[in-house]
Amino acid sequence: MPLSDVKARNAKPRVRRYKITDAEGLYLLVTPAGGKYWRLKYFFEGKEKLLALGIYPNVSLAEARDGQRRAQANLAAGKDPNDLKRDTKLQASATRANTFGAVATEWFEHKKHRWSSATITVIDGRLKTYLLPKLGPRPVSEITAAEVLAIIRPVEAKGTLETARRLRQICGQVFRYAIVTGKAERNPVPDLKDALKTPVAKHYAFLRAKDLPEFLQKLKAYDGDIYTKLALEALLLTFVRTGELRGATWAEIDWEMAEWRIPAERMKMKELHIVPLSRQGLVVLRELQKHSGAGSFLFPNRQNPLRPMSENTMLYALYRMGYHSRATSHGFRSTASTILNEHAFRPDVIERQLAHADRDSVRAAYNHAQYIIERREMMQWWADYLDRAVTLGNPIETS
Repeated sequence: MPLSDVKARNAKPRVRRYKITDAEGLYLLVTPAGGKYWRLKYFFEGKEKLLALGIYPNVSLAEARDGQRRAQANLAAGKDPNDLKRDTKLQASATRANTFGAVATEWFEHKKHRWSSATITVIDGRLKTYLLPKLGPRPVSEITAAEVLAIIRPVEAKGTLETARRLRQICGQVFRYAIVTGKAERNPVPDLKDALKTPVAKHYAFLRAKDLPEFLQKLKAYDGDIYTKLALEALLLTFVRTGELRGATWAEIDWEMAEWRIPAERMKMKELHIVPLSRQGLVVLRELQKHSGAGSFLFPNRQNPLRPMSENTMLYALYRMGYHSRATSHGFRSTASTILNEHAFRPDVIERQLAHADRDSVRAAYNHAQYIIERREMMQWWADYLDRAVTLGNPIETS
């Protein structure tokens, strides 16, 4: 007599497990613990086998019979239902491993050791906020350019073009990683090249040679916080990135060699950077040492000395000096680069001192001392140039 749903539901556990048969090999196995499991007995190539079809009541009697019919159809076609079930599980497992979310996570973990903590936070946030909610579950090999565009377009519509560009960049890197790891054959992101607006390049306002005398006089007369004044002086003399200066520690200063050695983990390009210190630069540090030498940071935060100076401190000081929209602290790099190039210093030497990217990553790992003699001479010339600007008011004619 065929099994009914009522009979299956009312089946009680016994001391030993037992079967309640349905028809054509299908039965319900009831265990002493009360579990109820659908099983199908069948023969393949002369051997008796069992196929698990699920657990009652999660799988109903009707669903179990559907599974039975599919298995019988496969048997009629000469296919073992258990082999097909195993292959389906393997394929599903591979699909889960090859989703955009899985590949993006793998790419993120593979790359993050090269990034700063701030970069890690930003990229992780963009993945979780914009990309993973919709692309995460999708097989990376099936995602189209249109799907990526549908995610980036609303960001672009808000006017945040740089964020949209960064999202496109992240997607492209994830797809390239998928290709090299054998999880995809094509990167759809290049197809978006003409579909998105291009953000206007951001140029930091910077001082020209003719602006330096007035600026240096104002800086000399600056009556604000001593840390801020000395930070601006040090930044102008060294033209490092503002984050590199703010995070400077006394342990990085080599007084004997007159060098500031910034460790790789604090540099944008993740390689040690040497800043030769001019006589004027050492004077600034000696003055600074009177104020913060007992701590770790050269420029500690006033509210919390265990943290560095706030990232906007120097910028706001420039505003106070009357340089809003006329100069930025990051722009000191452009000021130095422009003037040094105009005075015929070798571009390679200037670029190395600016710690710009080296396209040869192998060579870059060993060139932190590259051109060091020329760089020392250049940094001292630059400090002398600034002295002439503040005292004579016309550095170009007296250089």
